Amino acid sequence: MNGFEERITIDPNICNGKPTIRHKRITVQTILEFLSNGDSVEDILENYPNLTEEDVYACLKFATNLMQHNYIVEPVVV
Repeated sequence: MNGFEERITIDPNICNGKPTIRHKRITVQTILEFLSNGDSVEDILENYPNLTEEDVYACLKFATNLMQHNYIVEPVVV
């Protein structure tokens, strides 16, 4: 286990199937955007009091896991 499997959930009926935290309507993307804009874990927890520090770190672990895959970017011809 990578540490995020129990916290990050994907349900097609919640947030259009985007990865969320524990079936809540808070997406992993939202948390990553806060972090990338310089917000601290404490800032996020203040804005989302129903989350835990472990939830925020699970988002980072989830994103890190995605980056372990290989991707090929091909140009789009219009």
